[in-house]
Amino acid sequence: MLNDRFIERSTFNIRHSTLNIPLLPTPVFLVDGSVVQRNCDRMREKARASGVIFRPHVKTHKTTEIGRMQHGGAIGPITVSTLAEAELFAEAGWRDITYAVPIAPEKLERAAALASRIERLNVLIDSREALQAIEQSGHVFDVFLKVDCGYHRAGVDPDHPDSERLARSIAQSPSVHFQGLLTHAGHSYNSRNAEEIRRIAGEECAALSRFRALLGMDELVRSVGSTPTASVVESFSDCDEVRPGNYVFFDAMQVAIGSCAIDDVAVSVLTTVIGSYPDRNSLLIDAGALALSKDPGADGFYGIVCDESLQRLPLNLTTISQEHGKIAGNVAHIPIGTRLRIIPNHSCLAAAMYDRYYVIDRGAVVDEWKPARGW
Repeated sequence: MLNDRFIERSTFNIRHSTLNIPLLPTPVFLVDGSVVQRNCDRMREKARASGVIFRPHVKTHKTTEIGRMQHGGAIGPITVSTLAEAELFAEAGWRDITYAVPIAPEKLERAAALASRIERLNVLIDSREALQAIEQSGHVFDVFLKVDCGYHRAGVDPDHPDSERLARSIAQSPSVHFQGLLTHAGHSYNSRNAEEIRRIAGEECAALSRFRALLGMDELVRSVGSTPTASVVESFSDCDEVRPGNYVFFDAMQVAIGSCAIDDVAVSVLTTVIGSYPDRNSLLIDAGALALSKDPGADGFYGIVCDESLQRLPLNLTTISQEHGKIAGNVAHIPIGTRLRIIPNHSCLAAAMYDRYYVIDRGAVVDEWKPARGW
């Protein structure tokens, strides 16, 4: 458990300082605790100042330590993407959880068992079949209806008559406590700049407000959430609840689209050079797809290459396989055994590859956090 002194400290920064950590077997997932704290404080304060419910997503980090940091050291409402996350947090004392994935019928019994142990477990549906499965389960669930605001991954079309009929069926069902409307602007990750993200943020909220007005159910919570949209707006309006998640870590992708500055990224993967080939201007590192994820950036590369002190290097991570990464550039001065740090493109996926995170303070490891695993 991270001690209170570490949580309260907000001024230290390991940027541009040499790591002073044991020679841990790489690859290793490093978390700068002070940057996480700063990111958490900013987003929580924005939600407080905006007067909205703050229900941050924990899927990026999956740890109770950061879950508390998101709520200023306290326990508060959260969003999860797996029942394993929900169960871990419930065991640690969390009592108000939204499972923000359309629930599979075979998971209803497990969800009901969890709901009986806490104050509220919200589940998500977007079809009549899912409503029928709930009605046939023999349990009563708190339910959000998933609404599509343009991402087109899941959710009902707020402008289609069938969506209105489904919403009214949910409201009338004796097996449901209809809590609200939930959307996710995942397409904001495809933006090229902050201005595009702001436009999508407006559409995200407008989709729920328009649909709620059509239903005439003003008591329904309008729940929105994506890190890009939550990060670029100055305040939250035209919504009742916000659920950002990636903001605790940020990553190279968020930097590229304008959600954050590179100094806001709290994580990196420590890796070792295991092959140096100056004659062909390349290095081989021991971090591949299972350490970094296989998400390419807009530049086609697989993360930002830095030295051990997190200074960006004029090198590109051009290719990754399962356990290897290939770096291209002038590498004549970089011998085998050199440790580098990679800022991952997608911190959520990279973090999910590790059974522990090493938390650093002024270049030294001060703690280990163990995330939830599985589904």
